[in-house]
Amino acid sequence: MKILVTGGAGYIGATVISELIQKGHTVKVYDKLYFGSNYLKDYQSRIEIVQGDIRKFDKEILNDVNAVIHLAGFSNDPTAEFNPKANMEMNREGTRALAEACIEKGIKKLTYASSASIYDKGLRASDEMQDEETPVEPIAAYSTSKYEGEKVLLALAKEHPEFCPVILRQGTVYGYSPRMRYDLVINTFVKKAFTDGKLNVFCGGTQWRPLVDVRDVARAHIACLEAPEEVVKGQIFNVCSGNYQVLELAHRVKSALKGIVDVNVEVDYEPGRIDRSYKLSGKKLEKAMDFKYLVSVEESARNMALKIKKHLDSGGKLVDLDHPIHYNITWMTHLADMEKKLKDMGGSVF
Repeated sequence: MKILVTGGAGYIGATVISELIQKGHTVKVYDKLYFGSNYLKDYQSRIEIVQGDIRKFDKEILNDVNAVIHLAGFSNDPTAEFNPKANMEMNREGTRALAEACIEKGIKKLTYASSASIYDKGLRASDEMQDEETPVEPIAAYSTSKYEGEKVLLALAKEHPEFCPVILRQGTVYGYSPRMRYDLVINTFVKKAFTDGKLNVFCGGTQWRPLVDVRDVARAHIACLEAPEEVVKGQIFNVCSGNYQVLELAHRVKSALKGIVDVNVEVDYEPGRIDRSYKLSGKKLEKAMDFKYLVSVEESARNMALKIKKHLDSGGKLVDLDHPIHYNITWMTHLADMEKKLKDMGGSVF
């Protein structure tokens, strides 16, 4: 099966590609390449890369494609708030353009990377376990745009019975990827262990986070593509391997890094504004497809730490971990600044 992965050069996308290739699928990548394509260098001889903007999706890209994993778009709150217009255009209208192209080309299966953040009620939260039947009222720019994308897909599925979209509401993702991010809670802790020697936890660390390793996210998308249509068509699945309070996560990471890097957990119990705390059930996905989450917090954190240690042992620097490209909002801001400077210079460096 040939699968188009939109956003395939991103944090989740690079891992999805690895999993697809291991399973023998053929892969085409469609990506804006905000972060370049160097992260796919190990796969470049085995994949096709098409550079493009999801808002201007060309249906001809689907000519030789059998199914789609749709990851493209803004991927967190800071980037969405940085440019709300582009965020909605990509996450809603880009999703619409892609889905309509799939329908026109007769492509049935499409998985959509939505976000568990649509369950977040901010200061209204009561920490109850939430599942796919829980009413949602997203309020932030990012979660609202993801929910709008969901509604687009479900409406098109009603209008076109042959279309088979599957919505995956992904928890907070963690773990190593070729296109590494250090702006996610577990990843941030591992990075801070090396750069600071301590893990700072605020507000007592009582906030709840629904978590899932990036490899399990990739496996969930592929499982939905490979499942019978009657099992997944128009379905919403939470993707979450467990719920943890931030203080517990800090101690789990500390334990996992034992023997690699020494680290202390420092807790600030001063009251503050906890603007995100929620729990999620991932049971529906497990039951529908006998899906198993395979990667624990400890295994993932230790794997990341070993990757960082290998980098340092081979001459890399700690400062490399702070490079803007590892932080989505920092990199987006950097690109916007450079775009303005280039325009001021007449459009080119030389």
